[in-house]
Amino acid sequence: MEPGVAVEVRRSKRRRRTVSAHREGDTVVVLMPAWMSKRDEQKWVDEMVRRLERSEARTRPSDEQLLLRARALNDELFGGLAAPASVRWVDNQRSRWGSCTPADRSIRLSSRLQGMPTWVIDYVLVHELAHLLVPGHDDEFWGWVNRFPRTERARGYLAGWSAAQVDGGSAHVD
Repeated sequence: MEPGVAVEVRRSKRRRRTVSAHREGDTVVVLMPAWMSKRDEQKWVDEMVRRLERSEARTRPSDEQLLLRARALNDELFGGLAAPASVRWVDNQRSRWGSCTPADRSIRLSSRLQGMPTWVIDYVLVHELAHLLVPGHDDEFWGWVNRFPRTERARGYLAGWSAAQVDGGSAHVD
């Protein structure tokens, strides 16, 4: 378990055998049956935090892995026409999921995407790759983006995520 991870244990009399974990903000919440001992609790907390971190690592690729994924999507969906020079995570995008600069072929993804399903991150990459070909959001642009098979699902996921935020704010891909 990484140092300084905040963990909240929630016990339930209705939960019989299963233990699960998820994040709520920066806190890992571990759900377990009420009957488990303190010793069992510590064992399961350690195990569930490890599992959650492993799972999150798969959905938090490095900048290098993002670039490789963007190149693969470019080859698969755009026939190599939208080759990015760089792709990286950034922490300063609060109202956008991603952005790109066609002049230097760089793509930036909001770090808020980290931990989201891979297909959602792929959608944002495809959206930004399409901007390397078409600057605006016209029919030609959406024709490129819609080559990604989960476009509508990913857009719905991001809209739902934005709507669920406490401040009700939204973010968009640009």
